Amino acid sequence: MSDELDKLKQAMQNATPPPSDDARDRALRVAAEEFEKTFQGSPETVRPTSQNAPSGGFMRGAVSMFRRLTTREALLTTASVATVVVAVVVTQDFNSLPEDNHGKIIVGEFADTKVGATLQSPQTSTIRQDATSQIVINETAPAAQPLDDGFATGAATSIAGNEVVQQQAPVLDALDVTDQASSSPNTPLVDGRLRTESDGDDEIGVLSFVAPAAPIVMSEESEAVTTERRANVTAPTTSQGIVADMAATAEITIIQPAEPVPAIEANTELFPEADINPLKVASEEPVSTFSIDVDTASYGIVRSSLMNGQLPPRDAVRTEELINYFPYDYPLPAEGEAPFSTSVTVMDTPWNADTKLLHIGIQGFDIAVEDRPPVNLVFLIDTSGSMNDANKLPLLINSFRLMLANLQPEDQVAIVTYAGSAGMALEPTPASDSAKILASLQNLSAGGSTAGQAGLQQAYALAEQMADDGDISRVILATDGDFNVGISDPEKLQSFVEDKRDSGVYLSVLGFGRGNYNDTIMQTLAQNGNGTAAYIDTLAEAQKVLVDQIGGALFTIAQDVKIQIEFNPAEIAEYRLIGYETRALNREDFNNDAVDAGEIGAGHSVTAIYEITPVGSPAVSVDDLRYTQTDAQPASSENGEYAFLKLRYKNPGEDRSILLTTPVFADSDAGLQSEANFAAAVAGFAQLLRDDDRIRGWDIADAQALAQQNMGADPFGYRAELITLMRLADSLK
Repeated sequence: MSDELDKLKQAMQNATPPPSDDARDRALRVAAEEFEKTFQGSPETVRPTSQNAPSGGFMRGAVSMFRRLTTREALLTTASVATVVVAVVVTQDFNSLPEDNHGKIIVGEFADTKVGATLQSPQTSTIRQDATSQIVINETAPAAQPLDDGFATGAATSIAGNEVVQQQAPVLDALDVTDQASSSPNTPLVDGRLRTESDGDDEIGVLSFVAPAAPIVMSEESEAVTTERRANVTAPTTSQGIVADMAATAEITIIQPAEPVPAIEANTELFPEADINPLKVASEEPVSTFSIDVDTASYGIVRSSLMNGQLPPRDAVRTEELINYFPYDYPLPAEGEAPFSTSVTVMDTPWNADTKLLHIGIQGFDIAVEDRPPVNLVFLIDTSGSMNDANKLPLLINSFRLMLANLQPEDQVAIVTYAGSAGMALEPTPASDSAKILASLQNLSAGGSTAGQAGLQQAYALAEQMADDGDISRVILATDGDFNVGISDPEKLQSFVEDKRDSGVYLSVLGFGRGNYNDTIMQTLAQNGNGTAAYIDTLAEAQKVLVDQIGGALFTIAQDVKIQIEFNPAEIAEYRLIGYETRALNREDFNNDAVDAGEIGAGHSVTAIYEITPVGSPAVSVDDLRYTQTDAQPASSENGEYAFLKLRYKNPGEDRSILLTTPVFADSDAGLQSEANFAAAVAGFAQLLRDDDRIRGWDIADAQALAQQNMGADPFGYRAELITLMRLADSLK
């Protein structure tokens, strides 16, 4: 046996060619070309998996190698290739390998995440994740334990966002060298590796490197880094220890962003869709009818959007709610007369010199605190999971705390919550026991789905139980409107609330939060529950709604208030109502006391504005009809009567309405020019936010200037805040 080995050893020594610099240079050139081809392009085939991994392995390669070693050609081939490999390992000279423009060479892939590394001598490897979740790697060749399928076990890292998952990492194929002819640079790639061809029972193998399916060069390290996470990985190696000198342990250091970017949630906000009121021809449609609106929720939503650097959604801008957000210095009604006064002013239009504005101001009387009757309040609070944000349930709790401090000792408060199901968190409790009420509020937490219907049913039932004869009972719903259990369709909710309001229990709504805010449901509940709708985005807004204007929210002085104007075609050619798109009524609804309309609370003011075009004005937009003949002549306009204003309202608890009338003249002036101008500035601003094409040659800067000139008394800074919002909107536009 030893003779045969001696012969084999002697044959190998005789066949070994002498060292040659030319041979070494040629070998390095071939290796560089092969690397360029393999690593700098994208393979056309997929990477190997456990189902399609190449067959073979160490034992089969060894058998094939020894079977061929007895031939002189094989001995020459193995000796030549061994010389090349040894030269590469000893010199560690890979400077000729192609690099990317960052000096990094793409050589590997960890699970589903590509990383870049420079193939150099063994050293510690560090992967750095910067604030943009990109990865930078410094290089090394870690140790591995080879398996029969040519893969090594090791803790590789799959990085997805900020997650680090341990995976197995692929390594270099085992080195099966049997025939020099198979090392042609034209050898095709299979599954990201150099193809291994079969010749019967024999295989012809070549030195191969794992190439990534889609090479990626990572970015430079970010400065905004704070934390590190480490994991050991196994980098490519070869079997049989032929390149064992390159084995070492790699340490990966992943540096997280200072503040991980939260996942962006889909915006599911809903707002009532309503087209801008069209221009009407007075001779064809002389009558306009609508319900008054004292809600202010739209202003809060507009403010929330602008303060967050965004223009508000178009449908979120309801012009009348922006106008009615502000208190106006309208005259109070005379004692013993109607519960509200009516003021009419005709003025020039700021944005169109050829039209005029008809300004209608309504002011309700207020109730002194000491004269207020006792009130029963049921706080219906949404504690579902969607209320978990800081600007929802926590702000809601603090808002109700402000309100409690301003209730009378004989008032009563109960709390009903709803999430997956509804429940009573606080039985009816006198407002004087504020500690008990506050403790119940502080114990609230968010979680579960939103069973809005169940909560409404229980709140109404509790409010009815609390009411004695003549007592006022109110349900105040605080939610983001994201009902997803029970009734969630606005039309069905409308029917439910309409049935309940006949009991005398009114419903007001307070909106909180953005992103999933359902304004459509909020408007439906408030408009049909005989209450008001407000949006609370700050504690200052809670102070305004629940403290400064608490009388208007709790005490109704006029129900089902409707406005109808008949324009005189002899004087007015065209008109349009600015805002109130969601409050339009049919002409016949005005005299129908069964038709619901808006309520006026104690101290509330209401403003309505028409833009009107006098006959003969160059601003007339619609031509007369050629073929339409009418015998009727327009009413006489000798006295300059522009229109005739009619209002209907009911006293609280009554079924029959009361009619009020006021003629409108070309020179009607209630002495409220400054207040009317400020309201016009707000109206123009709202129309610009809605991209109303009727505003021509006027911009937000003009609206701002008009508002500043007519600030008037502004004790709480509401009008000054509007100027700030106008400036923001002008910049964002």
